[in-house]
Amino acid sequence: HLPTSLTEIKDYAFENCSALTSITIPDSVTVIGENAFKECKSLTAVHLPTSLTEIKAYTFVYSSALTSIAIPDSVTAIGESAFKGCKSLTAVHLPTSLIEIKDCAFEDCSALTSITIPDSVRTIGKSAFRGCKSLTAVHLPTSLMEIKDCAFEDCSALTSITIPDSVTVIGENAFKECK
Repeated sequence: HLPTSLTEIKDYAFENCSALTSITIPDSVTVIGENAFKECKSLTAVHLPTSLTEIKAYTFVYSSALTSIAIPDSVTAIGESAFKGCKSLTAVHLPTSLIEIKDCAFEDCSALTSITIPDSVRTIGKSAFRGCKSLTAVHLPTSLMEIKDCAFEDCSALTSITIPDSVTVIGENAFKECK
């Protein structure tokens, strides 16, 4: 149980808490540090505060039991490798406030089957969805400008994708090994 007076969770605060299964972060929290829940291998449920504006780098990296996540409408950026290696993650709700999905954000989320990227997103970072081997459906927004290197590399279940007219750059190996 976290107190409602809490305003910040610092870097590495709960790193490797292997018995932690769920956590509700109170709405008073505005900052969650990098690697805060790194390798929490039993963590299946997280309630994120509505005051959060960014999911920082490596926040949930290798939290391999996490099955779904609802990212609050206040979040504008998902940091580098934020959910990398979350191999049980099947569902992600991305808010309409989101502007950027940074490098490796969902890399190796091998159970993720579909993703709808909101119209507010302009850039999909390098290797953002690389290795998402179960990903069959991706909805790209009409406002998207750049798909960086290796963004969807090794998404071997992806059968079709519509790239909007707004895209000006498709990076190297962006769809490599999409068999």
